[in-house]
Amino acid sequence: MDWQERLELIKREPTEEIVTEEELIELLKTKDRIVAYDGFEPSGLMHIGTGLLRAIKLQDFIEAKIDFILYIADWFAYLNNKLGGNLELIRKAGEYFIEGWKASGVDISKIKIVWCSDLIKDPEYWETFLKISKLVTIKRTLRAVTIAGREESEVKNPSLLIYPLMQATDVLMLNDKKGVDICQLGMDQRKVNMLVREIAEELGRKKPVAIHHHLLMGLQASGRMGAFDENESINKQISFKMSKSKPETAIFIHDSEEEIKKKILNAFCPPKQLEDNPVVEIVRYIIFRKFDSFVIKREKKFGGKIEFKSYEEFAKAYAEGKVHPLDLKNAVAEYLNLILEPIRNHFEKDEKARKLYEIVKNASITR
Repeated sequence: MDWQERLELIKREPTEEIVTEEELIELLKTKDRIVAYDGFEPSGLMHIGTGLLRAIKLQDFIEAKIDFILYIADWFAYLNNKLGGNLELIRKAGEYFIEGWKASGVDISKIKIVWCSDLIKDPEYWETFLKISKLVTIKRTLRAVTIAGREESEVKNPSLLIYPLMQATDVLMLNDKKGVDICQLGMDQRKVNMLVREIAEELGRKKPVAIHHHLLMGLQASGRMGAFDENESINKQISFKMSKSKPETAIFIHDSEEEIKKKILNAFCPPKQLEDNPVVEIVRYIIFRKFDSFVIKREKKFGGKIEFKSYEEFAKAYAEGKVHPLDLKNAVAEYLNLILEPIRNHFEKDEKARKLYEIVKNASITR
């Protein structure tokens, strides 16, 4: 596989931004072993954005012959008061996440799992943290607090100021200790990646390539517009993303066929509208990444069965009003159930996975 083919795999949706593509190309051309990482706060049940979408993107990197690290940010969940700040429960949620990725199609044998609680034991971690804290202003740190899913106005204690400084430390330490070249995170993590790129060279460290992927929209595509980013488009994407703390907006990887259908039928899906349409997003970012075609079944009097070979073909038909939202919803519910059935089976039949699921399911989700 040549560097161009590897680049195309990395650029496949849901990838939305590469900073910078020139630096990535240079890596692909010159470095034999390239390492990327993605990090997660273990904080409750997995929805399809955390499970399926992340697994799809991770698989692209594996196919592109990029070594991949999944970073379980247990102490970050503690700082962010997830699961009531119960570290034991947070770590169980981290183990559950690993089972969720495994069930979603990630070959765990081909990736490396790193826990924050292990990385911070290195004395160099805190030395790096303190150096970063001297380089960055309070104002700059406050701007980056949004990576924790918080607005600047929500900061009431120092723990949320520590959060972005620790994440910047993670990136530099993962580079030093694990050889990480690429930060592959959601668009909501963009600010801290830009911060790291700004300060890395001042600390004598290598500037990472930052790759950001799309955040799957919540099913209602509405709510209060937050203040997470100065860019209006990015701010909207973060504000309306699928969230486990808003279960009515999310499809969870454990949802039954009936639950999926009910949620999709209640989802926001205006006719002829492609943008800000969560049902269309599922077609674009999940269904067409898992299947070669998308079939919508309709009664003969409404045109009969219709098959689309690409998202572009489907998008054109939907924008022209050739597909009714109800027919689309029924098809999306059917495809999602097909995708999630083996995941549900894993958590039913695997004893370890089942126990972890029960622990996390019964925990109180705190925001």
